[in-house]
Order: sequence, then C-alpha cells, then structure tokens
Amino acid sequence: MRGGTIRYWAAAKAAAGTAEEPYRAATLADALDGARARHDAEFARVLQRCSFLVDGNPVGTRDPASVPLPEGGTVEVLPPFAGGSA
Repeated sequence: MRGGTIRYWAAAKAAAGTAEEPYRAATLADALDGARARHDAEFARVLQRCSFLVDGNPVGTRDPASVPLPEGGTVEVLPPFAGGSA
C-alpha cells in the first residue's frame, strides 16, 4: 500500500468535514472505499457525482480499480461545479 493525500473540494469538502486527509491504498478504488468508511452516507452520495484527478491527471471514465496511486500522490475529489461565463 502507498500513502498520500486526498483533497476534497466544494460539496465534497463540506460532506467530508475536512479539506484533506491521508490515504493508504494501492488504487483509487481502495482509497475511495477507505474514505467512504470514514464518513457518512451523505459523503458517499456526494462522492458518486465527483470526478477525480491523480497527481493532476484526470481519471475520466476509467475504473477506479484500474488507477494505481503513487507513493506520496495526491487525489483531488471534484464535485460538479455550477456556473460558467456570461
């Protein structure tokens, strides 16, 4: 298992009650499972709508179980953002 940081943004941050927390996981799926276990059902609901970056690289539609996490890496949890330009 590798260790790193999960950073939460906007609604994910509010649901987690923290801006960031450590992970010990080999894959993104493992890290997300650990995060779900630490938080409540509202957090899990928000997480379903989020997109993810691993060290700045978008995960996109890849299966989180197929996304390896590097030692010292950063996972960004990004809920959908409203808005745009006028």
